[in-house]
Amino acid sequence: MTRQYFGTDGIRGRTNSGAMTADVAMRVGQAAGTRFLRGTHKHRVVIGKDTRLSGYMLENAMVAGFTSVGMDVVLLGPMPTPAVALLTRELRADVGVMISASHNPYEDNGIKLFGPDGFKLSDEDELAIEAMLASSQPLAASADIGRARRIDDARGRYIHAVKASLPDNLRLDGLRIAVDCANGAAYQVAPSAFWELGAEIEAVGVEPNGKNINENCGSTHPELVAQRVIETGADIGIALDGDADRLIVVDEKGQTVDGDQIMALIGGQLAARGQLKGGGVVATVMSNLGLERYLGGLGLDLVRAKVGDRYVLEAMKAGGYNVGGEQSGHMILLDHATTGDGTIAALQVLAALVQSGKRASELLHLFDPVPQLLRNVRFSGGKPLDDARVKAAIADAEASLDGKGRLVIRPSGTEPVIRVMAEGDDAGEVEAAVASICDAVEQAAA
Repeated sequence: MTRQYFGTDGIRGRTNSGAMTADVAMRVGQAAGTRFLRGTHKHRVVIGKDTRLSGYMLENAMVAGFTSVGMDVVLLGPMPTPAVALLTRELRADVGVMISASHNPYEDNGIKLFGPDGFKLSDEDELAIEAMLASSQPLAASADIGRARRIDDARGRYIHAVKASLPDNLRLDGLRIAVDCANGAAYQVAPSAFWELGAEIEAVGVEPNGKNINENCGSTHPELVAQRVIETGADIGIALDGDADRLIVVDEKGQTVDGDQIMALIGGQLAARGQLKGGGVVATVMSNLGLERYLGGLGLDLVRAKVGDRYVLEAMKAGGYNVGGEQSGHMILLDHATTGDGTIAALQVLAALVQSGKRASELLHLFDPVPQLLRNVRFSGGKPLDDARVKAAIADAEASLDGKGRLVIRPSGTEPVIRVMAEGDDAGEVEAAVASICDAVEQAAA
């Protein structure tokens, strides 16, 4: 079945158009509710959101959808995506919903769905819900319509769970941490969690107004937290994205540390303690070759999955791994969470900082990335990757990089763009490979 609504991470789009309207949100609520009306117990859904203006509209529409088919609704208000996953399990809910477009601008929004186990829905469930959106769902009898209520202690529950990912005796006293919450879902919980563990907090991106989420802040704009680190003399900077499932770190010198370095640190630390499962780390095809070589030097494997945290998670579960993530900052630590959690990942980094006694610049730059170049080529239609000119350019580039690098070419799952990435020891060869393929794609798309 062709997907009309669900992409690689739920449903996402520009609000009040296409798939992201109040009408579609209500129908998603009805379809997902009907899909999970299993058993004779009273059914329940947990709904969280980030700080986008459109969150109010979509939240109310989904409440109408779920309650109309007989599900009770628990509203969390602005909370990180991993908090929704956690509370879906804790509250014994049948389904969880996060209303967020992650790191996208405020004009976009999205709907992420979790099953009762706190994991994102399987392809089977998403396809079933997709099919159900094409028809009306049976409505509950008048006496069976669901109720909606807000719970007041959601933030406290999540903060408690986050802090529990650290040993009981570990504190962050003496650390000055610059925290950028992207004016998003973690604007209250992340600074509070770090402060409760004893850290001194320098917070930015904690004044959401509905339209400033991810605006020149957060993990996609780490220069803001880097500036705060330098201005305040902080020991480290933590930058989350709009729904706080992504983490980028800045050292005390203001230098950015991406997800590959964070995976190297966490994976290596757990391996040294005998706590790394699966004998390695799961990343994506975009992770730097330097990470693979570093882990190999420790006797650890790097397993590569397709881009998208759901594919990382699938590989982790299939191979019994407990650490996985993406270069962009998604960190999945299955010992502590069922989905990416930027705050929990940040705490593992902060714990290592305290325990090592090193400065962040020493601790977090574990390998030198090999030259890597990514370019996006937009096209208006057709399948450029099937063109003979493009295939020939790819074959030539692969031959030039053979044994000295990697090549990844893939269509975007969310927009008409071909992503061309090459990496290798010779920056000139990398640049030439990317240029030749991009030129061929542009010719094919003309």
